[in-house]
Amino acid sequence: MPRSVLSVVIMCLVSAGSLFAQGRISVIPQPVSVTEASGSFSLNANTSVVVASPDLKNLGDYLTAQLDTATGLLVKTGASSSKNTIQLRLSGKTGSNKEAYQLNVTPTEIIITADSAAGLFYGIQTLLQLVPSKTSVKNAEFAVPAVSIYDYPRFAWRGAMLDVARHFFTMQQVKDFIDNMVRYKLNVMHFHLTDDQGWRLQIKSLPKLTEVGAWRPERTGKWGNTAKPSPSEPKTYGGFY
Repeated sequence: MPRSVLSVVIMCLVSAGSLFAQGRISVIPQPVSVTEASGSFSLNANTSVVVASPDLKNLGDYLTAQLDTATGLLVKTGASSSKNTIQLRLSGKTGSNKEAYQLNVTPTEIIITADSAAGLFYGIQTLLQLVPSKTSVKNAEFAVPAVSIYDYPRFAWRGAMLDVARHFFTMQQVKDFIDNMVRYKLNVMHFHLTDDQGWRLQIKSLPKLTEVGAWRPERTGKWGNTAKPSPSEPKTYGGFY
């Protein structure tokens, strides 16, 4: 067997073994520590989100907004002794990594603990990945696998670039891009607004930047082989923010 083919086979086996080892849990990026347990938490219309203080209500509102269509979750502030709750808690510690979090899922409750609101926010992203994807179904019940996850980022700067200069994206597409960054815990966005092919940032004192620089004739074809635009050609492709 050629060495290159053997290498591919070994890589596939290693990947398959890694996926098998994860069992029911599939989170991107892979957490620092994952300990699976038996059973699952039932996410349904009786579930409530409990935040330890009013300062965390925005995070509670965010979580319920992500799950509201399926469950109609309610946000409660304060301590809770009831079952079937998702609890957001600050540890009160000042750790070295503000984005670290602990996520514990049991059959009776889900608890996310972190040193900061940022850590809780990323813990929520992991929880959302554990919820089955069909959360657009109304009045449904979902099983969240019981697990204990501890995680923190290896790199403080985890970025992605969106180039809107060469090809324009609508505001909604930009927002969707940011939402996907958040989902995978990327925390820095490089927004490439200007280049030879377009100027996308409106400056009211310099209107020509967008009147001229934000638009060009539409072209399709191989890069480097498209015809140059003529001065009289309609400039219909582009836009600005």
